[in-house]
Amino acid sequence: MGKAWQTLDRRETPDGVLELRQRDEDDFLICVDGRVLMNSRASRSEEALGVAACSELGPGATVLIGGLGMGLTLRAALETLHPNSRVHVAELHPVVADWCRGPLAGLCGGAAQDPRVSIRIADVADCIREAERGSCDYDAIVIDLFEGPHAGTDASRDPVYGREAIARTWRALAPGGVFGVWSEARDASFAARLQAQGFEVETRRPGRGGLRHWIVLARRPR
Repeated sequence: MGKAWQTLDRRETPDGVLELRQRDEDDFLICVDGRVLMNSRASRSEEALGVAACSELGPGATVLIGGLGMGLTLRAALETLHPNSRVHVAELHPVVADWCRGPLAGLCGGAAQDPRVSIRIADVADCIREAERGSCDYDAIVIDLFEGPHAGTDASRDPVYGREAIARTWRALAPGGVFGVWSEARDASFAARLQAQGFEVETRRPGRGGLRHWIVLARRPR
């Protein structure tokens, strides 16, 4: 019989009760109201997203990551990026940043405390709005949020995956920039919206066997 899960921390948030659970050195869960948001041993697609979105970026790149989670997408991005790159992370919940600097620090290789990283407690959609107004041209915008785009997404007004949001993301990216998105399931309509905006789109399902999610890579042509 496997070990029982131990609750390391439990916090009330506007989105529900967030919990961090552990049952082995590298076996963690983040849950909201008892529903699993992330499992550290099922993180293949999140790590693949960080690598794929950043693998072609050169020295001095600036990256925005929406959603910190367990810091695994961030860690993968940092391991791929040039040492003088900068990574801005937008995370809604302060406690998640606390966990990545504390009990999850070993799991994510101290990514939250890397000198290249700045973490802002904010909605990534707001950060993209600011960037499109000229505050920053990102070389990559990486979205690793729960569920990702899906059949129920508002195709026009969703703040991250809708047509209006895609247009803002286009304007927030430098020419040649990459928009990388994690998705629980494949969403052909989201890919079509990206293509309609002018992005070159590729979808991938990393790995073989087991739980396999999707990543979408959309590149703004130079």
